[in-house]
Amino acid sequence: MPTAPWIAALVALFAWWASTGAILVAVRLADRRGIGGTAVAVAGLPILGLGLWALWASLGRADPGAAYLGFASALAIWGWIELAFLTGALTGPNRYPCPPGVPEWERFLRAWGTIAYHELTLAVALICLGLVSYEVGGGIGGAWAFWTFAVLFFARVSAKLNLFFGVPYINTEFLPAALSHLASHFRQGSLNRMFPASVSVLALAAGCWLERLWSAQTDTQGVGFALLAAMTVLALIEHWLMAVPLADAKLWRWMLPASGPDKTRPEGQDGF
Repeated sequence: MPTAPWIAALVALFAWWASTGAILVAVRLADRRGIGGTAVAVAGLPILGLGLWALWASLGRADPGAAYLGFASALAIWGWIELAFLTGALTGPNRYPCPPGVPEWERFLRAWGTIAYHELTLAVALICLGLVSYEVGGGIGGAWAFWTFAVLFFARVSAKLNLFFGVPYINTEFLPAALSHLASHFRQGSLNRMFPASVSVLALAAGCWLERLWSAQTDTQGVGFALLAAMTVLALIEHWLMAVPLADAKLWRWMLPASGPDKTRPEGQDGF
């Protein structure tokens, strides 16, 4: 098992790119062939099962393999939940576009209604991973799964809030038909006041992981903190891509079946 931090960071980068691409391919194919979201979510259950197995296999271990297994388990569990969300199987009770001109409080409630079940599922998964991490002890086993999932969770919440309050660049190129109503809940415009706080917190978190990596006493800590630092830096970059026009969608577009053009941003950002 590789123990060099730079290898762990590359593993995180490749895992992020490959898992995002795999989910987008599955969603696009289901969209084009008219396969229901529930059927896709059920077909993807082996991914969830693999994640739970990796979590179980990491428990009680303190070697570098535990860090990789914990990271992989969090990514697999997260990936299955995102697959269920993007195919429309796990969204929320509101499946209608937001009417123009509604009060801000109503707009927020409508936006929450579009993603409520998905967000609650993610929160429950985070709590469960936290309980597992607490039971086996911090720094080993499930702790790496918990912190990986926590980075993904809080970065996702931050991104969604920024999309709601307003950012200059919003990508809808990979938005499937089942979630086409989500675009009406986004606000495209100047940067909102929350954005500086979001990128500052993510930068601080990345700095925290890098400091822990620098002072790591074991190979396991080096691998674990390198994985966490890489994922946090990726989340930070994804936030900045809502503020600057970069053609990062090309990272995945080449592998996807042809679809209609992005009507919001020619070259957008995506990623999970």
